[in-house]
Amino acid sequence: MSNVEREPRETAAGGRDDASDGPVRELLAGRPVALGGPRAMRVTRTLPDRRRRMVGAWCFADLYGPETAVMNVPPHPHTGLQTVSWLLEGEVLHRDSLGSEQVVRPGRLNLMTAGRGVSHSEESARGEGVLHGVQLWVALPGADRDVAPAFDHHPELPVLDGDGATVTVVMGELAGLRSPARAYTPLLGAQVDLREGAAVELAVNPRHEYAVLALSGAVEVEGAEVEPGPLLYLGSGRAGLSFRAPRGARAMLIGGEPFDEEIVMWWNFVGRSHDDILRYRKEWARGTAFGTVPAYDGAPLPAPPLPTTLLKPRGRRG
Repeated sequence: MSNVEREPRETAAGGRDDASDGPVRELLAGRPVALGGPRAMRVTRTLPDRRRRMVGAWCFADLYGPETAVMNVPPHPHTGLQTVSWLLEGEVLHRDSLGSEQVVRPGRLNLMTAGRGVSHSEESARGEGVLHGVQLWVALPGADRDVAPAFDHHPELPVLDGDGATVTVVMGELAGLRSPARAYTPLLGAQVDLREGAAVELAVNPRHEYAVLALSGAVEVEGAEVEPGPLLYLGSGRAGLSFRAPRGARAMLIGGEPFDEEIVMWWNFVGRSHDDILRYRKEWARGTAFGTVPAYDGAPLPAPPLPTTLLKPRGRRG
């Protein structure tokens, strides 16, 4: 899933100086966003937030469903990021300008590296049905932001099972298990499934910052309860994170090394300056640089108008 808002907000993010230098518990409420027309699927967007624009290199987080809906996102461009598509229910058909065609299914990672530029579409694979999942973006560091675009499908991921919890390592490394997915900065993305009454502690890197997004049920993390919708930002400085779920729950743990660089994120582009975004938008409007998505029945998504003010890279906080 991507950002199809007609008036996307400018997002300036990055810079280690604005990352938490110790443990905190901040609940980021997120905001509702409707994707598409009158039968649009609704999502809750928790990243970017006016207080915390990023968690490590994670710069975008949408939670959607469970909802009976039709997803139909026309071809649109991306630059300077990776899209992490993760489903809990339903099926989504991904097509891109590299010629990839892949059905996204629960528990299987679809990872698209935009690099210097790629376009893709996303559609419900079986028409109307229940969809439940999360869409995450990872900002690429400056040295790698213009890498060649790529698409990878990972049907098998490492799993840690025990103590009332099952943990799937989607990106990065946890408890000695490493995802096969390529990451360009030290980060972590993991689904934590907690059975009823479970209590577990996961060892983490105290130099990294972390956040938890509840996917279903209520989960207590470091003494703070979070339900589906908001994102619980935990900061850094912890060697372990405790999870409890009296009635069972499922959550997504994200984190990583605080991102040193400032970025400008507008619509589906990640750049470093207003001129970057202006160039990407012009290239998309002209039909250059991003290729075409074969087999999609419909026109590509037009880029929204740029704001009248200059897009400026600033710190993580608004």
